[in-house]
Order: sequence, then C-alpha cells, then structure tokens
Amino acid sequence: MNPEKESENEKSSSENAAPLWKYVTRLEKASVGGGNVSFRCNYCEKIFKGSYSRVKAHLLKLPKFGIQACAKVGDEYQNEMQKLEDAFEESSRRLKKPKLVSLPTDSPTSPNLDSRESSTATSHPFFQKKKGVGIGNSPLERAFNNQCREQLDCLIARTFYSAGLPFHFAKNPYWIEMIKFAANNNLAGYVPPGYNKLRTTLLQKEKAHIEKLLRAIKDTWKEKGLSIVSDGWTDVQKRPLINFMATSQKGPIFIKSIDGTKEYKDKHFIADLFLKVVGEVGPQHVVQIITDNASVMKAAGSIVEAEYPHIFWSPCVVHTLNLALKNICAPKYSLQNEDAYNECNWIAQVSDEATFIRIFITNHSMRLAIFNSYSPLKLLAVAETRFASIIIMLKRLFQVKQNLRNMVVSEEWMSYREDDVGKAQTVRDYILNDLWWDKVEYILRFTEPIYEMLRVADTDAPILHKVYEMWDSMIENVKKEIYQHEGKEDYEESPFYDVVHNILIERWTKNCTPLHCLAHSLNPKYYTIKWIEEVRGRVAPHKDAEISVERNKCLKRIFPDPDDRQKVNVEFGLFNSLQVYDEDNMEDRWNYNPMLWWSTYGSTLPILQTLALKLLEQPCSSSCAERNWSTYGFIHSMRRNRITPKRAEDLVFVHSNLRLLSRRRPEYNSGESKKWDIGGDNWDEPFGGPGLLEVAYLTLDEPEMETSIVENNDYVDDDDVVVL
Repeated sequence: MNPEKESENEKSSSENAAPLWKYVTRLEKASVGGGNVSFRCNYCEKIFKGSYSRVKAHLLKLPKFGIQACAKVGDEYQNEMQKLEDAFEESSRRLKKPKLVSLPTDSPTSPNLDSRESSTATSHPFFQKKKGVGIGNSPLERAFNNQCREQLDCLIARTFYSAGLPFHFAKNPYWIEMIKFAANNNLAGYVPPGYNKLRTTLLQKEKAHIEKLLRAIKDTWKEKGLSIVSDGWTDVQKRPLINFMATSQKGPIFIKSIDGTKEYKDKHFIADLFLKVVGEVGPQHVVQIITDNASVMKAAGSIVEAEYPHIFWSPCVVHTLNLALKNICAPKYSLQNEDAYNECNWIAQVSDEATFIRIFITNHSMRLAIFNSYSPLKLLAVAETRFASIIIMLKRLFQVKQNLRNMVVSEEWMSYREDDVGKAQTVRDYILNDLWWDKVEYILRFTEPIYEMLRVADTDAPILHKVYEMWDSMIENVKKEIYQHEGKEDYEESPFYDVVHNILIERWTKNCTPLHCLAHSLNPKYYTIKWIEEVRGRVAPHKDAEISVERNKCLKRIFPDPDDRQKVNVEFGLFNSLQVYDEDNMEDRWNYNPMLWWSTYGSTLPILQTLALKLLEQPCSSSCAERNWSTYGFIHSMRRNRITPKRAEDLVFVHSNLRLLSRRRPEYNSGESKKWDIGGDNWDEPFGGPGLLEVAYLTLDEPEMETSIVENNDYVDDDDVVVL
C-alpha cells in the first residue's frame, strides 16, 4: 500500500474513534472540503462543516479554529469532555509509534585508525568473539543489559543532536536525576508528558512547589528585611525588559519581569512598578531599593521614598565606581572639565593604542593565528559599557606582554606582508616600547584599588555597612600609588591626584545615602582602638560630623515618632559610649562579624539590635538583577513560541527561581553539575578563581576564564565580553 495512503487511513480511523463525535450528529459528507463532514451539535443544534478538530474546538471552546464556541455547553460538561479528550490523546500517543531514523548498531571505527589498521586491530585475538557468543550475548553483558544501555545512549545523543541542545546541558542535575529515576524504576509503557500537559498542569504544579520553597526565605524578611533590586535590558527585538528581584540574608529571589514595550518609561511609570512590587512583598519589610544611577531611576526612587519614608533609594555602588573609572580613563573635553581632560587624557591615548593593537591582531586571521601560537591566553574584546572595560582590556594585554613581544620579533610576523604592513609596524613599535608598557603598568597600579572595590561590591553579599569605609580606604590607596609613582611626600601637591581625587569624591557624594552612614555607624568593629589606629586621622563613626548628620536624618525617617526616636538615640549613645559592655565584649567587636556580635551582645539594646539585624544583612549593588541574563533569552524564546503572557510570566518565575534555589545547594559548587546553569559549551573545561560573570566576585583576569559570554544589550550598562 502507498505509505501516504496508509497514513491517511490511520488518521481517519483515529479520528472516527475520537470521543467527542458522540456529542454531535454527523450528516452527509460534504461535497467539497477534502474529506470534511457536515455535523450538527447536539447541544446548540447548529450545523457546521469541518474535521474533528473543529468539533473539538466547538465543544471545548478553543479559539483560533474559525468556529463558534458552543454556548450551550456548561463548565461541568466541558470539563468532562476535556478529560475524555486528554485520555484519548494520551492513549493515542501510547499506541502510535513514531517512525524515526534508525539508530547506529555497530561500534564506530576509531577515527584515529585507517581501514587497514582497524581491520588489523579487530583481528587480534583479544577482539575475537567466542563461538556462539555474539556482542551483547555474554552472561556478563546480559547481566548489565549492555545492549539496552548502548541504545539509550544513542537515543539521548540523538535528542541532543536533533534539538540542537548544547552539550553543557548534560550537566543539568535535573536532567541527570530524571534519567536515573526512569532507569531505576519499573515504568513499563510510560509515555512522557505531552505539549499541553507541560505548559498547563505540570507548569502550575511546579510553580506552586517553587512558591512553597520560597516561603522559607520570605519568612525571614520580617526580622532580617530585604532589598528590592532592579535592572533593565533591551532584547534583540529592541523591547525594553525590566526585572525585579528581592535579596536578603537567604539570597535573591526573582519576583517578576516587565515588558515595557509601548510604555513611556518616565519616573512615574518606573515608580509605579516599584510601588507595586513593594506592595507585593510588604512595605514593612523593605529596607531599600537599588537601581542604576540613571536620573529617571533617582526620580522614581524619590517618589517611592515620599510614599514610604522608611524605604531608601540606593544607587548601585558598582555603577558608581564604573562611572568614576570612565571619568578617569576616558575624559571628555569641556570648559568645565578642562583640568581633568588635560591631566587624564594620556590614559585615553594609551587605551586607544591598546585597542588598536587588539583590533589589528583580531581582524587579521593570519596575525591572530600567529598570536595564538605564542599565547595560551586569548584577547578579550570588552564592550565599552562593560564595568571597568578599559581596565579589563589593559590587564589582559599586560598579562600577555611577553607573548606579544615574542610574536612581533618572530620570523612569521616579519615575513607575512599580505595585510597592512604600515599598521603591523605600528603595532610592533607599541609592543616593543618599554615606556608604553610603563604607562600601562602605572594605569593598572593606581586603578587597582578602584577595580578591587568594584569586584567586592559586585556581589549579593551583605556589605552595605562596609561601603563608607571601603570608599575611604580605596581613595587613600589610590593616593598612595600615585604619590609613590611621582616620588612625592604626603604634604606635597599632585595635580594628577587632585583631579582623580575630585572625580572619586564627586561620585561618592552622589552615591552616599543616609542609609550607608547609619549602617556604617552600627558596625561594632569601627569603635575599636585597633580599627581607629589603623589609619592616621581615622575616628569612630559617632565622632564624624558628616556621618552623624546623615545618621540622624536616617533615624528620623525610620522612627517618625519622637518618643521612639528618643529611645533609639539613647540606645545608640550607650552603644558608642561603651558603658554597658565588659572586656570580652570589646574584644569581640574586633573578632566577630557584625551580625554575630549584635546577635550575641545586642539584647540590652533591643530597638537598635532589631535595626542592626536588618541593615547589616543588605547588599550595596544590583548585581543579582544584572546577572539574570538567561531569563531574558528565555522570554524572547517564549514570545517567539506565542505563549500567552500569563503563562510566560509563570514560566519565567519557575525558570529563574529554580536556578537561584539550585545555587544554594552544596552540589552547585562541585561535582559533575558544577555551575551547570552558567555559560555554555565553552565552559566545558574546568575553571577556578573567583568565578564567572553570573556569580559573585566577578573577575576577567583569570587565565582559566577563556570563553564567549552570552550577549546582553543593556539600556543602562551593557555587559558583553567576547574572546577572540
């Protein structure tokens, strides 16, 4: 029989057995329509023409089938029909065996052996089969069911190849757990859930389970508080996407993602989104909202502060440091900025020359091949909007300095003249110029304190109480490097340092909030003699006039009632005057982390203890929101597949929080599933150091980290790093 005809007959037979035919009356066969029939609905008695799919759409009230839904079928009957249809589809899938391409049956010849070598190898007595015992028929092989194992391996491999799954997906612990569960349980006749079940019943079941798991985290918000962090991107279709996350002592959780298409994203729109999120998590639990430094975000933060005075808008410290680095390393000329431009423009020139070297090598395949033969590390092409992009690029060039020098004096480099010889000579001159490398090294040295602070701040760690001191220490260390390079004493003036200092102070002034000052004041360590004597001129927080003014502003907002504020002021006086503590307590101020100290000794100051336990658990950056990149690719994929907005929202919620919850498990940092949700096939090799772009302690200067990072278009700060 003709295969196509046979397929049509099977389809016709299947449709005739479909359960919903009994709810309509089939009339004579239609004269046109390619096999469609006319039918009358037994409920509304209207006559329609079409196949079984239109019968189903009419009775189950399915849209987009070009047929009117039956108004006479009530919810009870519709649910009954849906159950019958689901059971029919399930049984049909069980009975219908798909016609697939055959699987490989014999072990492939090793690609390292030619046909003669392969024939010789397999003729060795070791490879000869015993008489009567075929491959897979020996007792040992039968005991381990080797043939079925090999066939399952082939089926799994074919799933990866046919669906285009990255090999990195094999590290997904849920994939591994699923395969192991199926292999270790007798599930004869089991058929995996279909398209509809995955996107409806199972999705809702998983969402409910995720919400149950998150309840343990949310229960800590009452005592420990939380910070709402937000960041925005523009996806590949130029749609603005904004995500909201809540981070606390137990880590971040994903709240929601907003598609801002067709919305005018002014301060009122952004503020309204924040107010809705605050309402969802409970305003009494929120300590601060953290965003980038854009003016619209600052204005939106002011609206939120007006609505809830105890909630503070905090600009992301990492964004602030990045802007400071840009002001120093890439100054723009203006009359107001003339001094800074004159003092710092040489840094921009070195950066341009470094970029010229990188682009010339990477844009010429032969030059790149020569470089790769001399260097185990690759050249990083870092987007200008990436945090510390200039510093990252210069760090990598300095790391491969000797490799570059070996390259440009090699016979291959000198003899190759197929591309621009003049530019090749310029590159060679820069690389062999000791004075040029001295400038690169100096830039890296005096910016190292800024870069290190950026790395520390670019985490979900609770370091709000450390920010004020980190700024002071960072500025002091920058001064030390510059003065050492210029050979000057502390009392002498340095025009270059004055410019750098003014840039850092200006950025810190814009970044500092009353909340930073209050959190700084509640750190017990900052009242110890050891800490005060570490740096000349350092004083305890309660003796610093600027900190005291900002701290009192903060307390006034948190405790609007004068009586409550008086009580907390009395407790703060006792805390900083050290009158209620013994010698062990004072020693532990230096040895204990702040949270442990307040938990151990803070009971005598109950109001201040409650406040400290909230503030000391808060982060200072929006890093957890910025590292949620894959969610947006996920959204794009769902939009492409025309998933309804509500279902898309549920899917993103499950996807994001499942990943975040997984990262808290010990197995996430070791074993075969180590950091399974980060990167792709380029991350198959082992890696170490502080971590990846998606995890805490960001760094790009580790030799192990050679990869292409997922593309991301950020309307405020774009993070896009590519290895060339």
